[in-house]
Amino acid sequence: MSDPLSGGEPKRSLLERLSSMLVRAPDDRSQLLNLLRQAHERDLLDADAISMIEGVMQVSDLAVRDLMVPRSQMGVIDITQSPAEFIPHVVATAHSRFPVVDGDRDNVIGILHAKDLLRLYTDEHPDVRDLLRPAVFVPESKRLNVLLRDFRGKHNHIAIVVDEYGGVAGLITIEDVLEQIVGDIEDEFDFDEASDHIVATEPGVHGPRYRVRALTEIEQFNQSFGTHFSDEDFDTVGGLITDQFGRVPRRGEHVDLEGLRFEVLRADARQVDLLTVERLPATAADGADRVPAG
Repeated sequence: MSDPLSGGEPKRSLLERLSSMLVRAPDDRSQLLNLLRQAHERDLLDADAISMIEGVMQVSDLAVRDLMVPRSQMGVIDITQSPAEFIPHVVATAHSRFPVVDGDRDNVIGILHAKDLLRLYTDEHPDVRDLLRPAVFVPESKRLNVLLRDFRGKHNHIAIVVDEYGGVAGLITIEDVLEQIVGDIEDEFDFDEASDHIVATEPGVHGPRYRVRALTEIEQFNQSFGTHFSDEDFDTVGGLITDQFGRVPRRGEHVDLEGLRFEVLRADARQVDLLTVERLPATAADGADRVPAG
């Protein structure tokens, strides 16, 4: 419809304006992203929308192993302990759900919701086993977009990740997947201790891989990896990597520095949030310290 007051051309909707840019259908994902970024440059889409679209596309490329909390970092409750023994752990970690094991981390028998622990103070003879909810198990190779669909369809929020031999490899929550799309979801229980900034994940092609928060101080990173990055110009790893690109890098982009490969795992239009880091073989390391074109 035209605007009778302005007497000008009919005002086009956002969909119509985007459609006018897509006269020729893109041949691949790269072309599609370029078109969307052009839409951003023309103020048809804002930075947050572009970031979320890229996040959705990235989720379809990632597997559970890429985002899971590794086994060694899982906060679990051992059913062989008394409530007096494990409740301090529940309070200290402040998670809302806990895998419950029977003596061994490979023997997950259920999920305990922290709120259900209130029944321990109201029931006369409580049995923690009666409070458990069924645990959902997923393979490391499961795609994140499929997992998200399962989470939504089954109203589930946490899954135990198993390796090819059936052993527990880690856990993943619906919040982990959603944060890949929309960025960090902060709540009153989130905390940001230095010990959580560098976390070992599954082995990569050339050795261990690490999940590194972009806010990790360069000094701490150097101590952990034996590197010698200067902290004169930048305080954090995120600042160092952004400087290497000369812009805020996008998800999936990587750069090789001092024999390490830094790959962007999560970022928005403003800053890098999460990286994966792994060591390069000696031959590749010799040609490192270059930012890929593009």
